Parts: sequence; structure tokens; C-alpha cells
Amino acid sequence: MTVLEVNNIETYYGAIQALKGVSFQVERGEIVTLIGSNGAGKSTTLKSISGLAKVKKGAILYNGQDITNKQAHETTLMGISHVPEGRRIFANLTVKENLLMGAFSVKGKAVIEERMENVFTYFPRLKERMNQKGGTMSGGEQQMLAIGRALMMQPNLLMLDEPSMGLAPIVVEQIFEIILQLNEMGITILLVEQNAYQALSIAHRGYVIQNGEIVLTGTGKELAENEEVKEAYLA
Repeated sequence: MTVLEVNNIETYYGAIQALKGVSFQVERGEIVTLIGSNGAGKSTTLKSISGLAKVKKGAILYNGQDITNKQAHETTLMGISHVPEGRRIFANLTVKENLLMGAFSVKGKAVIEERMENVFTYFPRLKERMNQKGGTMSGGEQQMLAIGRALMMQPNLLMLDEPSMGLAPIVVEQIFEIILQLNEMGITILLVEQNAYQALSIAHRGYVIQNGEIVLTGTGKELAENEEVKEAYLA
């Protein structure tokens, strides 16, 4: 079943066209990755889906429903969680307070506590740091917190924007292992990642985006073995 269908979308920043007819789809239970260079349109694609960037043309369907240009809080309530580039945690709030912010629409203290415990099963370090302010933690811990906050809404579709950025290699391995675990638990994942090697190693399928256009698609394995992809992104 198709969870996400992006049809020929065009997105602008003022007069500058960032996306030029981007189309792709994500099936239920998949990890799909978008790879490309800086400024290619990867982050804009995620922002267009979640409602943080306005789509001028085209359509975005989520579980068959048109969500084009819905507000970000609306797409979140529908089951789409977006972990933005740069993590964007609340630096002056504690780990617990950050997680509670992620459950802004969840009713019932017991439900919220249960979800928080679920987050701690993936990220036990967050439980150890529960009363620590987010801004005082390491980059890897902040990335864990950003993902944990998104999980508080129990998303059907988790969109991750550059989760490995600025992290030490050993922490990157941990983050990607957790992404695999989340997928195995039934969460569909759309992953934007400059670390193409890591992304393609776990993705079921991938798309290469250049200058706001999808130029290549295939399974993770096919793209990892493609000579053009290897030369441009895996060298």
C-alpha cells in the first residue's frame, strides 16, 4: 500500500524555484532515501510534505488523502513526524520537557508516560539524562532526543533530515541501527541523508535528486552499485 505519493510538485523560495516537478512514492513499511548534494532540494522536499514550505504546483497524497499545503500541526496529527535538519530541540528545556512537547496533542497522563517509556527503550541514554537540559547534551544525544520527540506522536511515517550530520562515526552507526529497529517495528521512513553510503545500505529504495529534480531511482543496492552514484556521492 502506498503511504506517500508526491506528484510533480514545485516549490519556491520567493522567486527561486527549489523543486521542479518532483515525483516519488513511499510504500508502507519501506525505508526510502533521498540523496543528493547540498542545495539539491532534499530538505525542501520534506518541508513541502510536512507543511513547512508552500507547494505552488502538484499534489502530495498521504494514505490516499490530499495533504498539499496542510499546516505542519495538521500533518503531525495525521501521523507524519518530521525530524528537521539541525535537530531543533528546545535547548533550555529538559529531556523530559522536550519529549512532552512532542506529545502536544496526546490525551491522558498514562498514555504519555507509556510512550515516553517506549522512547527510552530505543534511547536508554535519554532516561539517564531525563532532567538534563537538551542544550547541554552532546550532538548524538540531541539527535536521539529529536527522534524521540517525534516518536511521542507514534507516527506512521517518520521523516528524518540529515540524522548523521556532525556526529562521530560510532554515533552514526548507533543512529542508523535505531532507524532499522524503528522500521522493523512497522514505521515507514523517508530519510534524507548526505551520507549516501549509510543511507543506501539500509534503504529499500532510493531517489537521487539534483537541482530540484529526481534524476535516478532504484533499490538501495542498485544505486550503491551505480557508477554515476558512486562517483558523485560514494567516492
